[in-house]
Amino acid sequence: MFVLDSRLQQDCLLIGDFPLCRLLLMNDAHYPWFILVPRREEVSELFQLDAADQTRLWQETTLLAEKLKDTFAADKMNVATLGNLVSQLHMHVIVRRREDVAWPAPVWGRQPAQPYAEDQVRQLKDKLRLVLTEDFQFDGEAA
Repeated sequence: MFVLDSRLQQDCLLIGDFPLCRLLLMNDAHYPWFILVPRREEVSELFQLDAADQTRLWQETTLLAEKLKDTFAADKMNVATLGNLVSQLHMHVIVRRREDVAWPAPVWGRQPAQPYAEDQVRQLKDKLRLVLTEDFQFDGEAA
C-alpha cells in the first residue's frame, strides 16, 4: 500500500492525483514548487519502477512542467529527483523566475520557507484547474 513519506506530508500541501503520481505543493510561497510522488510502495530510485511506470512518470513530469512554465511565466523550469533527505521517490518541478529570492542558485536551503496563505493556495489551485484538465483529479473533488 502506498504511504506518503512523513516529511513530504509535513512540508507539502496535497493538490491531487495524476494516474501514477500524487501532486504536492511545497508549502513555500517563494516559488511555485511542485512535487510528483509515484504512488508505488517502497520505491526510492527511478530504475525501481517498471518500464510502464517510468514512461508514465516522465509523461506526467513533462506535462506538468510545460503547463507550469506557461501558467506561471517561468524563465526556467527546474526538474530534479534527489532523495537525499526523503528517500521515497519524488520529482521536484519548480518554476524559476529571474526575480525569485534564490535566482540563479538552486532553491534548496536558500531562504526559510514562507508558508502559503489560504487565499494564495486557492488562487494557485484556480490557475491549475484551467490547465490540468485531462487525467488529473483534484483532492476533494469527485471524479
